[in-house]
Amino acid sequence: MCGNNMSAPLPAIVPAARKATAAVIFLHGLGDTGHGWAEAFEGIRIPHVKYICPHAPTMPVSLNMRMSMPSWFDIYGLSPEAEEDEAGIKRASENVKAMIDQEVKNGIPSHRILLGGFSQGGALSLYTALTSQQKLAGVVALSCWLPLRKSFPQAAANSPNKDMHVLQCHGDSDPLVPFVFGAQTAEKMKSLINPANVTFKSYRGLPHSACPEEMIDIKRFIEKQLPALSDE
Repeated sequence: MCGNNMSAPLPAIVPAARKATAAVIFLHGLGDTGHGWAEAFEGIRIPHVKYICPHAPTMPVSLNMRMSMPSWFDIYGLSPEAEEDEAGIKRASENVKAMIDQEVKNGIPSHRILLGGFSQGGALSLYTALTSQQKLAGVVALSCWLPLRKSFPQAAANSPNKDMHVLQCHGDSDPLVPFVFGAQTAEKMKSLINPANVTFKSYRGLPHSACPEEMIDIKRFIEKQLPALSDE
């Protein structure tokens, strides 16, 4: 990886216990890697689902005094008014769309692929799903926000995902991405896709992290959106 900021190691993968007929692509948060989330999904795995947890490239991050760390795009601030790295967000989104294309080539149709992420990764998963031309199974968005929200609804004008299901989860004691920012994001999502398909769940006392109750909710959501095929 040294010397090449755009390179990143191969994703952490939890293979399906039998033939994979569905996939979850889950994007970690700022400064993290995919390994921890792969372990979390091992704990709630569904036999026909493959879990792909890619690692972000390393780059300097303005929010953290330009220190280099794994990041999908640059972050200047974590408030609704903060300036945003538009070029970086769009570039990262194209990379995620390429991952979706790769799974389609591997034999899993896009409508059997669910996007997800935590914090910065959740933000990128929401943006990617709304701007993708691939019809997706849905999105699991944890402790996050919708990036470049002022570019919507125009950016999602031709989206095939207007009826996708979204599970948004947020701790009500989040000191990094304020709970109200998550709640505002859910309202924005309801204006962009079928509002009946947007579920916003809050978790009492949860800071900027995940919890066992949330992981159970995620498993139930994945089971509903990516059911086993009739011949499995």
